[in-house]
Amino acid sequence: MSVATLKTPLPQTIAELPAPRGLPLLGNALQLRPSTIHLAMERWSRKYGRMFRARIGPREVVVLSDSAAITAVLRDRPDGFRRPAITAEVSAELGGNVGLFLAEGDAWRNQRRMVMSAFSPTAIRAYFDRMAQVAQRLEQRWVAAGDGEIDLTGDLKRYTVDVIAGLAFGADVDTIGNGDDAIQQHVETVLAGVARRSLLPFPYWRWFKLPADRTLERSVRAVREATDGFIASAREAMAADPTLREQPANMLQAMLAAADRPDSGVDDSSVAGNVTTMLLAGEDTTSSALAWLIWLLWQNPDALARVQEEVRQHAQVPTLESINALDYLEACALEAMRLKPPAPFIPLQAQRETTVMGVKLPKDTLLWCVLRHDSVDGGVFPEPHSFEPERWLAGGGADKGVALPFGAGPRMCPGRYLSLIELKVAMAMLLGRFELVDVQARDRLAPDEVMGFVMGPTAMSMRLRSRKTAG
Repeated sequence: MSVATLKTPLPQTIAELPAPRGLPLLGNALQLRPSTIHLAMERWSRKYGRMFRARIGPREVVVLSDSAAITAVLRDRPDGFRRPAITAEVSAELGGNVGLFLAEGDAWRNQRRMVMSAFSPTAIRAYFDRMAQVAQRLEQRWVAAGDGEIDLTGDLKRYTVDVIAGLAFGADVDTIGNGDDAIQQHVETVLAGVARRSLLPFPYWRWFKLPADRTLERSVRAVREATDGFIASAREAMAADPTLREQPANMLQAMLAAADRPDSGVDDSSVAGNVTTMLLAGEDTTSSALAWLIWLLWQNPDALARVQEEVRQHAQVPTLESINALDYLEACALEAMRLKPPAPFIPLQAQRETTVMGVKLPKDTLLWCVLRHDSVDGGVFPEPHSFEPERWLAGGGADKGVALPFGAGPRMCPGRYLSLIELKVAMAMLLGRFELVDVQARDRLAPDEVMGFVMGPTAMSMRLRSRKTAG
């Protein structure tokens, strides 16, 4: 061994990292509730530093909150890191097909090409009119409510389910208009169940099932039947009209056309996995982001007045061009996601031995990336807990590499553009057609954060006044 080698400090081991005190066998499991686990990890990050360890039952977890290190880790996907195997195991136990969210290696690369074709700006342009129609239905529902209380969180979930079902599958489920929100309820049950099982210290359901587990399995079957029906309908439409292979009318047709190409590397089971992923992820993420945005605008009247003026000046008639031009509205959305990110953490698993911030991580180490740490740090964002959308405008100085609402690296969320358009269409309708009278959390002063598949608010209600009768 050379002198130079002796002078080079060896990486720390995981055992040398600080850790919150836990219990034998259970570790820190009793300190971590699935619905607030993100808050506990953020609190411990402030206490124990940018890298520490914790234990959830038998599983040791390394927790990382340094944004630069997290970005480097995310760029090392899919070869260096993957989603935790437990998530794939939970999905497989429930009979789920592997979509882009859970795919790894070559399977992910093949599916990525297929999914990106469905999320291209050209494809989204073709879907825009259908999205606007769903927003009009939501407007009609709110007009009918008069000055009565509106179930804000529920209606936003109905809106996003209808958008995704329409854009992705060409299905007009119309949960807004007909009041049948069975699909929405099944989706929410699956999201909550998978998230809960992935975070529990012991897989008790492999030996006995609670009523919640039987409910989860019924909802999984219902979602699977719905997605199989969407695929069958798309196949029938494409057989009847071969031109849909070159000019698909929805994302599902685009994915099926891509899957049918020679050497695509994907089949109908992969398509089914991505249909389910879009239905699940598309409902919760965008509806949560919308709910938080409306709440934060209500709490910040100057920002609300400015974004109302922008919408009323440029997007009275919504087109893709006018929606894309709403720069301040987009800044408001980015600021809301900085403060209230739908995905406040990303759990990963090391594919090989690696070193992160000088700490050696053996293969299969679980790495918990805390995304809301530097993004609310005063050294990075002045007045970090204030809602200041101006940060995200040209010259505003926001460090876009710190707040990562859609992730980073090769596995950045492929639906980020669609999600922002969907959010802006709903907000343009709300701000252009109504005056906000009141937005409040039910049974509390402010909405609490609840972690499920994503981080959303507790139930909120809203009252509106049509602009026609304003004043």
